[in-house]
Amino acid sequence: MSHNHLIHETSPYLLQHAHNPVDWYPWGEAALEKARQENKLLIVSIGYAACHWCHVMERESFEDAEVARFMNEHFVAIKVDREERPDIDQVYMEAVQMLTGSGGWPLNCIALPDGRPVYGGTYFPRLQWLNVLAQVVNFVRQYPEKAEQQARALTQGVQGSGLFEIPRGTPEYSGQDLEAIFKFWQSDLDDVWGGHKRAPKFPLPVGWQFLLHYHYLTGNTKALQAVLLTLDKMADGGIYDQVGGGFARYATDSTWKAPHFEKMLYDNAQLVSLYASAFQLTRQPRYQTIVQETLDFVERELTSPEGGFYSSLDADSEGEEGKYYVWRMPEWQDVLGDKAALLAEVFNVTDSGNWERGANILWKTSADYEIAARHGVTVEALAEQVAAAKKALLTVRQQRVSPALDDKILTAWNALMLKAYIDAYRVLDDDAYLAAGLKSAEFIKAKMMSIDYRLARNYKNGTATINAFLDDYAFTIEAFTALYQATFDEKWLHEANQLTTYVIKHFYDEPSGMFYYSSDIDPPLIARKMEIADNVIPASNSVMAKNLFVLGHYFYNDDYIEKARRLLGNVKSAALRGAAYYANWDILLAWLVDPPYEVAIVGKDYAARRREFDCHYLPNVFLAGGAEEGTLRLLKGKQVEGQTTTYVCRDKTCQVPVTEIRAALAQIKSNMDHIANAE
Repeated sequence: MSHNHLIHETSPYLLQHAHNPVDWYPWGEAALEKARQENKLLIVSIGYAACHWCHVMERESFEDAEVARFMNEHFVAIKVDREERPDIDQVYMEAVQMLTGSGGWPLNCIALPDGRPVYGGTYFPRLQWLNVLAQVVNFVRQYPEKAEQQARALTQGVQGSGLFEIPRGTPEYSGQDLEAIFKFWQSDLDDVWGGHKRAPKFPLPVGWQFLLHYHYLTGNTKALQAVLLTLDKMADGGIYDQVGGGFARYATDSTWKAPHFEKMLYDNAQLVSLYASAFQLTRQPRYQTIVQETLDFVERELTSPEGGFYSSLDADSEGEEGKYYVWRMPEWQDVLGDKAALLAEVFNVTDSGNWERGANILWKTSADYEIAARHGVTVEALAEQVAAAKKALLTVRQQRVSPALDDKILTAWNALMLKAYIDAYRVLDDDAYLAAGLKSAEFIKAKMMSIDYRLARNYKNGTATINAFLDDYAFTIEAFTALYQATFDEKWLHEANQLTTYVIKHFYDEPSGMFYYSSDIDPPLIARKMEIADNVIPASNSVMAKNLFVLGHYFYNDDYIEKARRLLGNVKSAALRGAAYYANWDILLAWLVDPPYEVAIVGKDYAARRREFDCHYLPNVFLAGGAEEGTLRLLKGKQVEGQTTTYVCRDKTCQVPVTEIRAALAQIKSNMDHIANAE
């Protein structure tokens, strides 16, 4: 079988296209030099392995001989995995959004030989794609001056987008800012189905993390209700895999019923952390179950033998979206026998199907106690039947053709999953979760990190080929810091600090006080961008701002804290009105409004005391400690012979040391009364 220039790549998405008749190149100097020498336009086609419409366009166009002939004759065609090269995706996505007003994947951008875009769009059916290509070729040939003008304008637009005016003076932060954030946000919250008032619905986990934090500081019950309603409805919905655990990327409707079925590592990582926080606050057993089932899914389907985590599972199997996950009544009855009718009521399974082509998506719309009462069984008995059914259904489902696995390992997403395991360990006190987290951390150190603390973006088949981006560093720093708080092993805190030093050297822009997304050692693109707004994954700048703030407190580094304040000050006006899209920034704002506590636990029983703290939701507490004082200045002089002592400190000033956690918690609570109730 013939192949193109993608055959030596490691990305599963690129390898999917390695045998297309299109003469695809990976992004790199070979493709760009060919375009310059032959004066050919570029096609920059961007997607990812779990993308449904990427597969459709490949089948319709990129596997078609006529389309391939035209592309090969007139263009140098470049395929990009957006997950490996988000820097390239950022540039051409912005260009397409400027041209069309929208974006998405597959992303197809036509550019001049030097990479400057002239036209683009997302999915094109075969005939439309051929027409677009022919029209652009003719336009550039007949009107080269206009093509140059278009390329210049688009490039300037991409370079200028995302720029902001640096504020004068030093912004101040208050409880009124937190109240304003929630009031602006509140009108967009869906008080029937949870989430935001729109379809499709994305989980956006960091937004709910902020609202939990906001509720903790202010006691605002409406904020808490919005979070818990969202978590309950997602857990009931088809977006959650009721049989195997784990979440799909988003729901196509407003009720969380019908997912776009791909499962992404980054979603599941953040949702584990979110449900762990919710369980820590509410102690609702269901949230614990969601954490456990999701981590079971990650261990079963997304974990590499080396301790890394794979990127995603496709939405499709056997060419049909969702086929792996849905059920038809005859099979349902075969698997569940005399329990089929009761369990069909639990999961809304019908003879005619509740979705497409007679298929059923499993989702819940009735409370367990209601169904139990109708059938004359206890809630406990129903729960046992549901658990047995899930096990039986999973066994049968695993005999089906599985969705394709994208088995590349990305540093940023692995760090999110590492932190999820640590969050789950701290909340559920399951040593297996700590072991998985430690194995992941050692994997990142061994496979993704160089001796000079330079990270790689990707890893597959024993090799890492792409220099890391800011999110890779930001999430790794955050995860290592979380690992310190779970273990009090200072190694992880020092690793986080060394990575931060590297980031400041290679990514920091002193004039603006922000961080570029790409390193200064990377070959330049037509624009060097900064990632500012939070989305399905928090922005790398917001994560770095929080990292600097946290590490500044651990290491008594005022420069870090000042950099964090400057980062937030640059976006404060947007953060006040940005709702979920600036939620991670808003968590930092909350720390500035209500300064965090540094809690030092020193003595032989430090681990038990830490576990007592972790029984409580304390988003503004940074833990430190150990059997001995260690090297942190915060811990100096705090060891008392023969006892384990806890110090509640703020701004380098500590209250009277105590030996019981409840006394330490009382010291924290007594200092929170100045935050006004925002209800």
